Amino acid sequence: MRKTLWILENISQYSGRVFMWFCLALVLLLSFEVFMRYVLSNPTIFSYEISTMMGVTIACGGLAYTHLHHGHVRVDVLWRLLSPRGKAIADITTAILFFFPVVFAITYFSAYWTHFSISMGEVMTKTYLYPPAWPVRAMMAFGFFMFIPQGVAKLIRDIYILKGVELKGITEL
Repeated sequence: MRKTLWILENISQYSGRVFMWFCLALVLLLSFEVFMRYVLSNPTIFSYEISTMMGVTIACGGLAYTHLHHGHVRVDVLWRLLSPRGKAIADITTAILFFFPVVFAITYFSAYWTHFSISMGEVMTKTYLYPPAWPVRAMMAFGFFMFIPQGVAKLIRDIYILKGVELKGITEL
């Protein structure tokens, strides 16, 4: 189980490092658009669509990494008062009742949406660029698909806490 946990958390860590480069690309793209628009008075037609696609890629691609580093918003009015064992019980319960069903459903529907987009030849119509819509739909499906193994890793870690075994996290290595 420890090897599985290590593999799953390393996948999330690596994926976060890959998707962080999209942040740099987005900043460069938007800086270029600002320069073109306000300095040269010649705005681009592609920056809105491409920046939207990059934003979705960053948000969905970073789900697992953010979960690994406990960066998601948590309503911890009562959770913070619990012992580590109580927190593990609460996390396991909410993972089984909410996390896995919701993430599986979103992954399924986003994969379906991607398939539908490819089969219909869907294009994005906010600008006159008309890029294909399937890449952003696929990145959404991929991001949620990558979220599932990190949820499993968190569940394994919480089971270890219930057993009284303390593990070093990937963030502590």
